[in-house]
Amino acid sequence: MNLRKQTIDDISLKGKRVIIRADFNVPLDDSHQITDDTRIRSTLPTINRAVDDGAKVILCSHLGRPNGTFNPKYSLAPVAKRLGRLLGKEILFAPDCIGPAVEQLVATMKPGDVLLLENLRFHKGEEQNDDAFSKALAALGDVYINDAFGAAHRAHASTVGITKFIPVSAAGFLLKKEIEYLEGAVENPVRPFVAILGGAKVSGKIGVIENLGKRVDKVIIGGGMAFTFLKAKGMEIGNSLVENDMLDFAKGIEEHALSRGVKFYLPVDCVVAASRELGAESKIVPVQEIPKGWYALDIGPASVKLFNEAVQNAKTILWNGPMGVFEIDAYARGTLAMAHTVANAYALTIVGGGETALAVHRAGESENMSFISTGGGAALELLEGKQLPGLTALPDRVEQSPRH
Repeated sequence: MNLRKQTIDDISLKGKRVIIRADFNVPLDDSHQITDDTRIRSTLPTINRAVDDGAKVILCSHLGRPNGTFNPKYSLAPVAKRLGRLLGKEILFAPDCIGPAVEQLVATMKPGDVLLLENLRFHKGEEQNDDAFSKALAALGDVYINDAFGAAHRAHASTVGITKFIPVSAAGFLLKKEIEYLEGAVENPVRPFVAILGGAKVSGKIGVIENLGKRVDKVIIGGGMAFTFLKAKGMEIGNSLVENDMLDFAKGIEEHALSRGVKFYLPVDCVVAASRELGAESKIVPVQEIPKGWYALDIGPASVKLFNEAVQNAKTILWNGPMGVFEIDAYARGTLAMAHTVANAYALTIVGGGETALAVHRAGESENMSFISTGGGAALELLEGKQLPGLTALPDRVEQSPRH
């Protein structure tokens, strides 16, 4: 259990050089302006704690996929600028993330100073979890704090390797919160516990479906993957997305759920279109009547009503994956309706990162969820019950009784 990991609350930061691995992998537009700074804001509590405690704060992150070479397009300079605004203080920005120039900058730092290192992935050693690179990074600090949940499922130098070469390692506030919600809620949920699973493919969610299927009271399946489940029940689904090699798995999952008394919900109607082209003719039909050659691209109003009723008595709701092709407005209604339903539920509401977080944001309901994960892939792996390398690398708390 990762709930036992040493956290920033357990260690002393005063006067120390503290390296914080953050996830500043933010979206940028063509003119290098940040279009969404949620990830930067998410790690402010950890940065502020280190600053307030009089640490010399050294921030590091990756951005995009520069593949081990310096590329100004992926520079963290815009992040330094935004951080300065959010923290209300000057941020020092390093031209690299290791080497003599950076060491010199660190040597001149005073307690409370904040230094942002340049993109870690400008070096091949980062993604290779290379010892020499890890050692060079570790040499800059006395304490390492991992607050990058979005990168915790990667065994890289800044998430795993560094912990071997630095005296003290711990989880930051964001990482701690992610674990408490995603692992704590699943391990010990307040019931009834409802999982809403969507997205395109069953294959991408096998582990999550299997792991959660053992723990939930109700499962709601939407999105493209619902049609694999419907076809497994013998229905004609036209040209809708289907994974034929997953039919037996889908059938088995539903049968297993029902045999354990878990209620299993699939769409009863859907929005179908004559083609996937924008502006194609579309209509709402029951799932038994999907026309030959047509594509089902969203759940219909009767499904929204059914799913809405299914979550009414829930005390814990976990949602991962959109209900349809929500990036196209015509097929976004099901997903947006689901966002409103979950937001209005009298329950602990947990939203898996990635597309689902984007959909909730688009629905204007971000403020009304208990917790929105900052990690897409990392959230999925934790929900599958997998060990995340970035968490495994952190030491357990020394004391006997775990503090929450």
